[in-house]
Amino acid sequence: MTKKNSEEIQNRLQQLNSEVLTLIGEDPTRDGLLKTPLRVAKALMELTRGYDMDPSEVLNSARFREDYRHMVIVKDINFYSLCEHHMLPFYGKAHVAYIPNGYITGLSKIARVVDIFSHRLQVQERMTSQIKECIQEALNPLGVMVVVEARHMCMQMRGIEKDNSITTTSDFSGAFNQAKTREEFLQLITHK
Repeated sequence: MTKKNSEEIQNRLQQLNSEVLTLIGEDPTRDGLLKTPLRVAKALMELTRGYDMDPSEVLNSARFREDYRHMVIVKDINFYSLCEHHMLPFYGKAHVAYIPNGYITGLSKIARVVDIFSHRLQVQERMTSQIKECIQEALNPLGVMVVVEARHMCMQMRGIEKDNSITTTSDFSGAFNQAKTREEFLQLITHK
């Protein structure tokens, strides 16, 4: 996204947010709300910045030849995302493992892939699969497994209003199709 295009989007979002305030019965010109449309526009742009990034490019930017064929785990990767159904936050932790097949990537790149996919309008199930598929395609490892645990504000603030519910999703490929390998991963990410 170009800077000019970014400014145009921000200005349009600001106008729309002002209209939203009016529609819900507020006065966007009152003191406390004067800058709210702009702040919300900036927040939306930040929360959806993942559309402007290529996660495969991120992984390949730190791809190294290495003859290591054991599990690599990056766990407890915090993320924040917006549910595409209500545009309310869901947040939690992602745990990612892969078994290299001649190539590894920088550990921070795994967390960055989670960040990119979480900074798009999402559903947890799709995000889990997108992370797995991206790593599988970019690194061609012997296997990938992703577990995501999240709290959904659409379930906590509205609708069913269940504060303590946590949703867990998983997706895996290759060597993780073997129950023993999956169990090892799950044991290693279990919080003690």
